[in-house]
Amino acid sequence: MQASLRGHAHKYGKNVDTDVIIPGKYCNIIDIAELGKHAMEGLDPEYTSRMKPGDVIVADSNFGCGSSREVAPIAIKGSGTSAVIAKSFARIFYRNALNIGLPIFESPEAVDAVESGDELEIEPAGGVIRNLTKNETYTAAAFPPFMQSLIDAGGLQPYVERRLAEKA
Repeated sequence: MQASLRGHAHKYGKNVDTDVIIPGKYCNIIDIAELGKHAMEGLDPEYTSRMKPGDVIVADSNFGCGSSREVAPIAIKGSGTSAVIAKSFARIFYRNALNIGLPIFESPEAVDAVESGDELEIEPAGGVIRNLTKNETYTAAAFPPFMQSLIDAGGLQPYVERRLAEKA
């Protein structure tokens, strides 16, 4: 099981689309760290200079809507962001995030209560989100064991490679 995640919140509104998560002019970058330098640039050009590794994006509903750019969750993960908490996610973004091992959590109560700058601690396996700044606890739907294994492995490809190696 993945260890708890800890970082400060960066809060955004509704309908954060993939075009602002990673603007199209960067979609040809294949180096994940370089791509991460441009995460959220279309919405918040200062995001990567303000955030610290482990920080968490908190957003309202429909996070990751728009085009089905697979690089959107890769850019977020490449920036050092540890997780995204939202009221809801666009379906394709949700699956792409899990495929690359980016932990995402649906928790309307956390989104409503958390403010930018709050220090959060997340226990991925149980879906527990603690706001250390406000001394509050929220819940998110826990992932089934298979999905937790996929996230723990770092995404779909490393998960499959590990499973194949176990059978060899």
